[in-house]
Amino acid sequence: MDLKDPSLYLNRELSQLEFNSRVLAQAEDERMPLLERVRFLCITNSNLDEFFEIRVANIRFQLSQQTARPWPDGRSTTEVLTEIRERTLALVQRQYRCWTESLVPALHAEGINFLARDTWTPRQRRWLHAYFQSEVQPVLSPLGLDPAHPFPRLLNKSLNFAVQLKGKDAFGREGNLALVRAPRSLPRVIRLPKEVSQSPYEFTLLSSIVQTFVAELFPGMEVTGAYAFRVTRNGELTVDEQDVENLAHALQDELHERGFADAVRLEIAEGAPKPLVKFLSREFVLAESDVYRVPPPVNLGRVQAVYDMIDRPSLKFRPHKPRLQPALSGSILDTVRQGDVLLHHPFESFSTVVDLLRQSAADPNVLAIKQTLYRAGRNSPLVGALIEAARAGKDVTVVIELRARFDEEANIGLANRLQEAGVQVVYGVVGYKTHAKMMLIVRREGGKLRRYVHLGTGNYHPGTATVYTDFGLLTCDRDIGEDAHKVFQQLSGFSSAYPLKRLLLSPFTQHREVLQRIEREIANAQAGKPARIIAKMNALQEVTVIQSLYRASQAGVEVDLIIRGACVLKPGVPGVSDRIRVRSIIGRFLEHTRVYFFENGGDHELWCSSADWMDRNLLRRVEISFPILDPVIRERVFHEGLEPYLADNVRAWQLGSDGRYTRIEQGEQMPYSAQDSLLAQLCSDED
Repeated sequence: MDLKDPSLYLNRELSQLEFNSRVLAQAEDERMPLLERVRFLCITNSNLDEFFEIRVANIRFQLSQQTARPWPDGRSTTEVLTEIRERTLALVQRQYRCWTESLVPALHAEGINFLARDTWTPRQRRWLHAYFQSEVQPVLSPLGLDPAHPFPRLLNKSLNFAVQLKGKDAFGREGNLALVRAPRSLPRVIRLPKEVSQSPYEFTLLSSIVQTFVAELFPGMEVTGAYAFRVTRNGELTVDEQDVENLAHALQDELHERGFADAVRLEIAEGAPKPLVKFLSREFVLAESDVYRVPPPVNLGRVQAVYDMIDRPSLKFRPHKPRLQPALSGSILDTVRQGDVLLHHPFESFSTVVDLLRQSAADPNVLAIKQTLYRAGRNSPLVGALIEAARAGKDVTVVIELRARFDEEANIGLANRLQEAGVQVVYGVVGYKTHAKMMLIVRREGGKLRRYVHLGTGNYHPGTATVYTDFGLLTCDRDIGEDAHKVFQQLSGFSSAYPLKRLLLSPFTQHREVLQRIEREIANAQAGKPARIIAKMNALQEVTVIQSLYRASQAGVEVDLIIRGACVLKPGVPGVSDRIRVRSIIGRFLEHTRVYFFENGGDHELWCSSADWMDRNLLRRVEISFPILDPVIRERVFHEGLEPYLADNVRAWQLGSDGRYTRIEQGEQMPYSAQDSLLAQLCSDED
């Protein structure tokens, strides 16, 4: 069978929506703690926002530029957009059904009530009216639409109300339609005080308050309707890196316009009249197929605010305390000099990485520190440690990826802070995002220089390190140190591609080396040797890798893929992918580790990586994969990063050849959750 046949591929965009469906299933799962279910519901909402901001916006842009090409599965752009709408409508319907029919009653049973407007008692209404007059009305600026007040620019994802009016105002103007924007400066979820509450926790939404009392903004006029809506806009930045002198300045200018880019979706209250919907669609240059009518609240994601407002530990995941390896309680560099050290987040503390930087900043024998930063957070202690190092006289170089999507503004701020402290800041390579996770520390020891390296699968972000699963390796292996040095030289200067001894580097060697290792497994299987591939990643989309995996299956190689998100490969096709199994784990933590295992005829080879097997990661980004050389650590990565996920029968989903996922049934087996097992194995309960 021709391995380019479209019938052998799934659609990336639809596969991404399938991932969101699995996330929503966590909100629907009554085994989950109640407030965690609310959080998962809100995550599906934010995921869907980003899907439209990036994926749908990109498809629409290609269509407008006439650059769209058929997907590997043969679907045209129009067909994909049509199916995206059908699946999104079904997903949104599930979201609201989960909220109204499952979560709201379950919350009520726990004394937590979300009060709709028609359920307010007279006392509650009086209190909320007073709140509106004192806190809300002073910051509202209604805009009546007429020739002197044309339709305004509305910010991406801001909540607005279209208010229909009758009558004339003080100037004799005939009222027709006005817009009111929900204030961004106020909380979207309001907790009612005890004196007007009938249960321990009672909440209402700011949108309900505005909608109820909006008529007070138009005295003398009759309000005939008020309908909430929000518009989602293109979230991509369009800076031409080849045509700007200063990328940071160009991005800053572009960021101001991002919130007002082309619209891609309109969400509006389901009761809005058709003429109003048509009017708004015309103003946003959207077709009817871009409009999504939804029940209240229009933005379900806002209810996540209650998670931190409710002090009910029994309704949340049990807190855990990440383990700090005893050997790392002293000098971390001394420990690494004795042998490689593995960190497994969030089960083990990310504070080790912060402490490593702080110790290096204070160490008089440390001469230089180099680090990549993709997403670090606005107030990262890592940045403070880098600044301390620069002020202590170290040569500090930081490669900051300004184009990390939705973190551009934060990264520009970090770059400015670092430069002001004397840190040499590099913005990576034009045309290639720097997504590699690397830290290099150069230390003088006994008259010689030794390089210490931290390599990771995840970002240097203390916040996400508590909720994303990732591996980090600390090593002073000479070859890895030299390779890291060469990569930093390439990023900061001009040079041809250096040959590397240990690391695989995108966009130069990684794609080729991955294919070669798959081909080696094929050759081993054909020679009757042990042959197996286990790969864990966020997404699989690169076609030549998929074709190699198909050939591996045909040759007898057993292939297990653990893929959290989108997967274009179609498993279980007779004669093509019989031996390929694809599963996805959705649980308490976001699965983020990239681990690649090759049987290699019994001489096991295992890699950790910053890269997924996608076009962009293998061919259009700066990414690294690093080998796990220490046999003890290699066993640990296998037994913590792969094996538990293949055994999971609680949070695991199996991908079928139709592109749909089904929960893996426990049958008569004991329930086993990979994440719960790792928590029990590596962590202690938090006091």
